[in-house]
Amino acid sequence: MNRPRLHLLLAAASLAAASLLAPAHAQDWPSKPVRWIVPFPPGGAMDAIARTLGEKLSKSLGQPFVIENRPGAGGNIGAELVAKSPADGSTIMITSIGMATNKFLYPRLSYDPVKDFAPVSLLAVVPNVLVTNGTQPNVKTVPDVIAAAKAQPGKLTYASAGNGTSIHLGGEMFTALAQVEMLHVPYKGSGPAVTDLIGGQVNYMFDSITSAKPHIQSGKLRALGVTTAKRSSALPSVPTIAEAGLPGYEVSPWFAVFAPAGTPKPVVAKLNAALVQAMKQPEVKARLDAIGAEPIGSAPEELGVHLNHELARWGKLITDRGIKPD
Repeated sequence: MNRPRLHLLLAAASLAAASLLAPAHAQDWPSKPVRWIVPFPPGGAMDAIARTLGEKLSKSLGQPFVIENRPGAGGNIGAELVAKSPADGSTIMITSIGMATNKFLYPRLSYDPVKDFAPVSLLAVVPNVLVTNGTQPNVKTVPDVIAAAKAQPGKLTYASAGNGTSIHLGGEMFTALAQVEMLHVPYKGSGPAVTDLIGGQVNYMFDSITSAKPHIQSGKLRALGVTTAKRSSALPSVPTIAEAGLPGYEVSPWFAVFAPAGTPKPVVAKLNAALVQAMKQPEVKARLDAIGAEPIGSAPEELGVHLNHELARWGKLITDRGIKPD
């Protein structure tokens, strides 16, 4: 047998072996505990979603899904860890809108949000809500906010949990569309920002519905509009900001699962199916409802399309408005 033909046969045999190994790999996966990286501290909506779903995946797939919080740098520390992890399904990550915004906020990012990750599933949306101090007598609607801001350019303030967060970007989108000037006041987390909003030190906030809802129910905060394209089941009587007076406004803070790029497609498919199935379970829906999260569940390809759309959208806003992480 001549040498070129031998090479061709060996190459064909290698391809055939690979095609046989891929399904076997997926069938055996997971054969050991899976690290689930949460790139933010415990206690937030992202952490709650990961722990809720991790518990279900551990039961359905027969291996522990170990939640590992790796906070820092707007989620970049955890994302870099996952990007550099083995692409064998042993490490996954839950992340949020930062997957689309950090590329533009941090010019020296150590990973590429598209090239270095394999999309698995879009999990849920947790709306933000425009709130003000419940004692303010003359601010009860979105048009009231816009009118007050136009009457006092640059004087009214909105708080956020930090530069580049969805709470901050919600305010930037609002002022851009409404063509008003408001002063952004960043805090180190949502908690102290809400405290100052209740105390009257700042005027407004586009807070996560998770942390705002208890204060809305107690009357300390007044909800003026949710940021998503449709009303939230957690606050069904509150209109969207778009329908309340600012057409075209929509900010939907999302949560999704990614694996390192190169993770075998059968493994991604198996993980995706387990996540989508878990999202349908009544106890999972109940836990997500408690934090204002609205479950989605998507195919990996849909998450990929969504990420590219968000990269284009937020990249333009961040660049146009000169937003910096600090």
